[in-house]
Amino acid sequence: MPSVNQSSKRYSNYDPLARIYNHSWAPPYCKQFLTPLDQLLLQNLPKGAQILDLCCGTGQVAGQLLIEGYQVTGLDGSEAMLHYARENAPKGEFILGDARCFNLPSTFHAVISTNASLNHVMSLEELQGVFRNVYTALRDKGMFLLSIFLEEHFYSDAWKGNLTGGEIKEEYAWAIQQSYNLEEKIGVFKVTIFQLLEGNWQRSDISYQYKAYSRTEVKSALEYAGFTEVSIYDAKGNLAEIDYEGDAIFVCHKT
Repeated sequence: MPSVNQSSKRYSNYDPLARIYNHSWAPPYCKQFLTPLDQLLLQNLPKGAQILDLCCGTGQVAGQLLIEGYQVTGLDGSEAMLHYARENAPKGEFILGDARCFNLPSTFHAVISTNASLNHVMSLEELQGVFRNVYTALRDKGMFLLSIFLEEHFYSDAWKGNLTGGEIKEEYAWAIQQSYNLEEKIGVFKVTIFQLLEGNWQRSDISYQYKAYSRTEVKSALEYAGFTEVSIYDAKGNLAEIDYEGDAIFVCHKT
């Protein structure tokens, strides 16, 4: 397994969300993301290419890439997420680490970061650091694909403080409330979870923050890290209009 710098800096508070994320959120996202992923990235990679899945979560995307014959390494800051990832993609290699401080050798043909995971990086300086780490991990002429929520994503009714989703299962239930601070450009994602554990119902209240970046900020940060040929697409993989600020996919190259 590749080595990675260890650091106390890690997004470990995603552990309580891992069960719900694995069963309810990741599978439909993976299904809808595979088409643009294939169109924008996979068709340009050699057979059996090595791919780093950054912030891999519970490994559904990694599992599909392995089925298609790619070699996959996943990195995530949550050990609980990686527990499910190892079940969903048993032939993959998985590393407990933080996107902001990992250091892997330049062995990957491509790096992906899906499901707007990098919106959880809360400053542009740290986001630039992530991109530099990715640049280092890529081979020459390697490709980086990331999905990210740009500012207009947070203008929707879903981020006005109302309940926006939930589910009731036999052994757990959850509900979501989302809000957005326009001045600070920070979204808050609150989850209340009830889980049946050892015969007793237990409640957890968890809060996560999202940082809203503009397309200019993301593109500039990628170029600052050394990436070239930066292209921007919408969530379906269509080339984005020049003023597009919604759910975006960026694709770029290491020279």
